[in-house]
Amino acid sequence: MPDFIELGISIEMAGILKENGIAVPTPIQQLAIPVVLDGKDIIAQAQTGTGKTLAFILPIIEKIDTDADRIQALIVTPTRELALQITSELEKLVASKDISVLAVYGGQDVEKQLKKLEKRVHIVVGTPGRLLDHIRRETVRLGEISFLVLDEADQMLHIGFLNEVETIIRETPYDRQTMLFSATMPEDVRKLAKKHMREPQYMQVEKTQGPAETVNQLAVQTTDRGKQGAIMELVRTHRPFMAVIFCRTKRRVGRLHEVLKANGFSCEELHGDLSQSKREQVMKKFRDAEYQLLIATDVAARGLDVEGVTHVFNYDIPEDAESYVHRIGRTGRAGTKGLAITLFTAADRGMLNEIEKELNIRIKKEIMEGAKDKPSPAESAQKSRDGRKPSGKPHHRGVQGAKKPKSEAAEPGRRDKSLQGRKQDATGGKNRPASQGKQQMGAGKKRDMAPRGGKASTKQAGGSPNKSTRQGRTRGKR
Repeated sequence: MPDFIELGISIEMAGILKENGIAVPTPIQQLAIPVVLDGKDIIAQAQTGTGKTLAFILPIIEKIDTDADRIQALIVTPTRELALQITSELEKLVASKDISVLAVYGGQDVEKQLKKLEKRVHIVVGTPGRLLDHIRRETVRLGEISFLVLDEADQMLHIGFLNEVETIIRETPYDRQTMLFSATMPEDVRKLAKKHMREPQYMQVEKTQGPAETVNQLAVQTTDRGKQGAIMELVRTHRPFMAVIFCRTKRRVGRLHEVLKANGFSCEELHGDLSQSKREQVMKKFRDAEYQLLIATDVAARGLDVEGVTHVFNYDIPEDAESYVHRIGRTGRAGTKGLAITLFTAADRGMLNEIEKELNIRIKKEIMEGAKDKPSPAESAQKSRDGRKPSGKPHHRGVQGAKKPKSEAAEPGRRDKSLQGRKQDATGGKNRPASQGKQQMGAGKKRDMAPRGGKASTKQAGGSPNKSTRQGRTRGKR
């Protein structure tokens, strides 16, 4: 296996890498570094955690002209967290060199950024929105850059930055060297590359790498209603020092955060609706271990690299094998042991099987108490389509699949589906909860039954009482 010097990295830089505990290049570094040093455009398909950051920053550092008073390299990332992570890596490597690095991102004081830009800056790392702000202010000029890196390109386009990215690219010179890194290669990423790159060399580190051997894996079967109780029971049982809990959507992150906080857990939430300053505050506190659990969406946690994460919980099953590897890779880092626990329902079983098949692994499985009393996958699918409860076994409101939390009744978000059903009914929908239907039937019976004493209520078509009947009864009493 070649070392960094054999790849073309200077002896001085190789020594700095060794001081930082990096001695052997990863597969993506072996592929990318020589090609980038040769001045060619590259498209590299590699996931987070494969060492791709060093694959582009090492050649850039080697080729920076420290005598030139201009921005020479631009690195564009989808999230502020990733921008900060790349900036941190750069600053460690250029500490002994006369190279200046600046991170620009939303939520940061613009005036501070402007003051730094007045000085000499060689490398800018930024998010699309804030970069465009500086371009419009003409405080960042990209007309003379030599290197352009689009990192996590699939995520940038996924969260809607296509127009911004193309606007930024148009500000750069045609003869720049472009490096595009992406975990996946959807059609929009391919189109972007074809449009803005010159004969790029494509390289790929296996499409889906297996999970790290340092991460133990477990899948726990429960029900969707039982997930909140299950996650609380698992945290109490496994006692993580620090853990990341992944949810499918921002709304589910928010609901779970409310429930866990109400039950006394030390936790915070991380998703796209938070302001940049709030996200920075959340991440800083998590890195400082000021709270135990970080509840996050996939996009918000991109580039998340925090020492001390002992556990990862997949509250919602990942959509594919790549997402699964990315999520559980947040633990078991730097040779330490980690544990990844995935909650799944009967309806999720097919997705779990696909993940195991694609990664060629077998995940140990357990069943939470009560998880067997669940609808079949067909019933679950029907329930999601029409909002009605599946036929068969009686439906219980209690949490299935875990010990019942003491404050369950006060937990928000526990009854999402039943609430949704009531909302549909209130707006004239056809789908009424079964309990409501029974109440209405009961009310109908009471109206038809005559009260004691034989005084049945009779009404004419107009809705007023029958006067002749009432008068007849009065005469009879007399």
